[in-house]
Amino acid sequence: MDDCISSDEDYYDSDRDSLHGLENEDSEIQRVPKTPSTKVITKESLLAAQKEDMRRVMDLLSLREYHARTLLIHYRWDVEKLFAVLVEKGKNHLFATAGVTMIENRSNTSSEASSMVMCDICMEEVHGNDATRVDCGHCFCNNCWTEHFIVKINEGQSRRIRCMAHKCNAICDEAVVRTLVSKRHPDLANKFDRFLLESYIEDNKRVKWCPSTPHCGNAIRVEDDEFCEVECSCGLQFCFSCLSEAHSPCSCLMWELWIKKCRDESETVNWITVHTKPCPKCHKPVEKNGGCNLVSCICGQAFCWLCGGATGREHTWSSISGHSCGRYKEESEQKAERAKRDLYRYMHYHNRYKAHTDSFKLESKLKESIQEKISISEERESMLRDFSWVNNGLSRLFRSRRVLSYSYPFAFYMFGDELFKDEMTEAEREIKQHLFEDQQQQLEANVEKLSKFLEEPFDQYTKDKVMEIRMQVINLSVITDTLCKKMYDCIENDLLGSLELGIHNIAPYKSKGIEKALELSACWNSKANTSDKYPPSDCGTSGGLSECERLTSLNSEENGCSSRKRARAEVVAGNFFDLNLPAEVVDRN
Repeated sequence: MDDCISSDEDYYDSDRDSLHGLENEDSEIQRVPKTPSTKVITKESLLAAQKEDMRRVMDLLSLREYHARTLLIHYRWDVEKLFAVLVEKGKNHLFATAGVTMIENRSNTSSEASSMVMCDICMEEVHGNDATRVDCGHCFCNNCWTEHFIVKINEGQSRRIRCMAHKCNAICDEAVVRTLVSKRHPDLANKFDRFLLESYIEDNKRVKWCPSTPHCGNAIRVEDDEFCEVECSCGLQFCFSCLSEAHSPCSCLMWELWIKKCRDESETVNWITVHTKPCPKCHKPVEKNGGCNLVSCICGQAFCWLCGGATGREHTWSSISGHSCGRYKEESEQKAERAKRDLYRYMHYHNRYKAHTDSFKLESKLKESIQEKISISEERESMLRDFSWVNNGLSRLFRSRRVLSYSYPFAFYMFGDELFKDEMTEAEREIKQHLFEDQQQQLEANVEKLSKFLEEPFDQYTKDKVMEIRMQVINLSVITDTLCKKMYDCIENDLLGSLELGIHNIAPYKSKGIEKALELSACWNSKANTSDKYPPSDCGTSGGLSECERLTSLNSEENGCSSRKRARAEVVAGNFFDLNLPAEVVDRN
């Protein structure tokens, strides 16, 4: 999906320095595309993704699998950070902080099995076969271990279950946990395995669940910048940082505040503006429910409906007592004007945000009509057989319209007092606002021109007229793309880049649209798992299944490399129109 065009075609690359480059678009598309930096992790490929990171740690440190997993969970699956700690502070510090114990206490295992062992938890002597010694050397009876494991799993601490011994930070072997728990609660053992597997997503800052509703079951992994916008294989486009809809050039905080403000105010602001006036005393909106122009607020203040000025309560056919319509009171007038100015300022940005949202909704219906026009034009005897410029122009229109729409919430907070009141002087604010609004105005003008030309009935025009429209669409596509880049550059460098607070990061602009993540292969190279290279793991098998097979069975009923396509999420939250939805979903909503 390309913003709202649902197709498998290549993205339209408008990074051209000349019209000639655009006309040779077909040859440009033949270039080998850059591998996407985002991956879709399905239920089937989750194990392979986890094994991939564990293999790197196992290869470097010659560890068992569960030791590698313990290290990675502690460092939140950040392999680079793990390697950095290893280089800076050494292996002993790396293992100690993660609770990994490499000392093997297996020399007296045979003698323990045939003797009695005192459990320091329940203070009872048990046969050696009914006790378990873990890597840190502590030995307790199996009943105490089992109860300890069950409590920790139910408390949600499955990923890092520590030894029961006092002040021992060693992490228990997951195979011991699985073996003991499965004897009493097989379902809880499966839950434990599932928690270990899903820790790759829950504890990994580079991996997050897709926020689709209903949930598609996929997760997204980013390789580079976490401040990016991605598209899941289910079709949902979202901000990876905050998991809300894709909203650049708004920062995540700006978009969160805008959504809350719109939910609180947008539904009532129009009605309040038309049917009420603010009380001159308490500034609350007052509705006039009678014919008389003497209005009384619930606070007790009487005022004139015509001018909003405070008055007395007595009135005649010709006058109202104490009416001071022509008298200016600075303090009260300033408060009323401030409240009115704030309301009008919000309405200004909200109305324009909504206007571009509505335009996007109407323009999204162009796809079907344009395809009909293209079919009619191709059937006619004409030398113009290639109408890809129409679809390319439509794609550019959708992307530019989306940028325009979200630029208004950005401007509302960038140049208001809510976030950056102390960051800029009034003079600096005015200069930056004029700079941004000039670029916004240029983009708006060219987007409207592009929309106008795409709505032309070119299937009814002559060849010369079609060629003229073609040139205009191609030129405007390049212009709008360039203006979008300049606007993002202005925001990142001139506006947000000059601020002291570094909490407002935005996803970068991409001419080809939001990147679609590729599905990660569910196949893991088992040949790389050379068992003779590492010490044999004590985890063994359960029920005739290897650990890989058991964990895979928890994820999916189907094993193998193929993955199922999932239904596209089609939920539009609240009263917002999701600019990232395809046209088919827009029509249904």
